[in-house]
Amino acid sequence: MLRNRLTTIVPLLLAGMLAALTLWLDRFAQGPERDLVGPSRHDPDYIVEKLSAVLLGETGAARYSLAAAKMVHYPDDDTTLLTSPRFVSYGSPKTLLTVTASQGVVSAKGDHVDFQDDVRVTRAAYENASELVMRTSFLQVFPDHHIARTDRPVVLSDDANTVTAEGFEMNSETHVIKLLSNVRGTFEPSQPTRGTTGR
Repeated sequence: MLRNRLTTIVPLLLAGMLAALTLWLDRFAQGPERDLVGPSRHDPDYIVEKLSAVLLGETGAARYSLAAAKMVHYPDDDTTLLTSPRFVSYGSPKTLLTVTASQGVVSAKGDHVDFQDDVRVTRAAYENASELVMRTSFLQVFPDHHIARTDRPVVLSDDANTVTAEGFEMNSETHVIKLLSNVRGTFEPSQPTRGTTGR
């Protein structure tokens, strides 16, 4: 899972710093002693600057990667906040699916990431298909299932077409996109081949 991978990489990258902060972390982990009155505080237990992590498959090939300007983990709800995240899925050998946003939140179980604000999904060009760009305000990504979905307004555009809809779901392995409702689009007709004649 994504969270398991990150929590494995982070201690390796920050072994020295974590060793120096052992006493502080031990005291921080004792919730009742640091917060005897009122609800538990939402304080981070570690912060990572310029995060870069890659999950490898059984064959050693990259399955997906995650980078962020900053990662902050909160032990009270076991969530992880990402600043300027960049997620790349290598689920298909033909093309890459890249997701960027202003902010991301990795779930407690590590099974999905919520991308928020200025979300941009780019499916690289492959075979006869041009690059496809999707923009929305919120996107939920399930890396292990290669699924990205939202129920918010979304704009999809490629070299010749622009489509708007309320919600969509995409499978990065099959390249199947489902537009959920209120679908509208503009389509540019293909240009005639030079030298042909028409009536």
